[in-house]
Amino acid sequence: MPDLPKKKVGIVACSGEEMAEGMVTRLAALRVLEQMRPDDTVTICLPLFLAGGQGDRAFARFYPTIAIDGCDKRCAARATEQYSGKPAASIVVTDVITNGPDLGTPRHLSETGAGAAKEVAQVIASQVDELLATKGMYRGGERAESVDDSGSPGQETQEAIEATCSCGSGIPVLTMSVNGRQETLIAVPAIFDQLYQQGKRPDADGVADELLQTARLYNPIPDVEAAVYRAALLREFDLYCCKKEA
Repeated sequence: MPDLPKKKVGIVACSGEEMAEGMVTRLAALRVLEQMRPDDTVTICLPLFLAGGQGDRAFARFYPTIAIDGCDKRCAARATEQYSGKPAASIVVTDVITNGPDLGTPRHLSETGAGAAKEVAQVIASQVDELLATKGMYRGGERAESVDDSGSPGQETQEAIEATCSCGSGIPVLTMSVNGRQETLIAVPAIFDQLYQQGKRPDADGVADELLQTARLYNPIPDVEAAVYRAALLREFDLYCCKKEA
């Protein structure tokens, strides 16, 4: 197996700035990213994701992603599913809040709106913990305690840190031609490097099959196109080896 970055949970929040629920969504996501689960989460930029950012889309395909939406239009969840696959969890603010409809304005939340952001953040943090446990991931360091502004005993308030972006997650991707179209596959550069370090070369028996089988662990490759993907991977691995040995 190639050496890939530590798994984290991606959080993609809606950009709905015309409604107070959109502000609740973004504040809740930031609270989780910066204070509650900073070691286990990264932020996915929705506009960049929609514009074709390879790093964001690769992250959402490889790691579990939570979509946070302000309303039932579910823009963040729909975008994630369209470009990278169905999100591992989808949270809608209007399904969570219990403090009533008076959240304030899209620019300035009321006290109720601020409380709603904390409430949604708790739901997000719980989903993060569930996804990490369900997928057998191991967390680095101690679990960050939920932030409680009242300073209640037993709950430790942490200083906010800057949220990390999925663009810097370090997931290697390769865009290659497959059957006349461009396809982006994740983890393939790491697979090439691993095979090269093992002394394997494109003309060795079984290398083409190994390339295909390993790539399929991280990418959905349909059976009907397995042969063309196999040929494309072998071609790209040959180019990789030529560059390494030049």
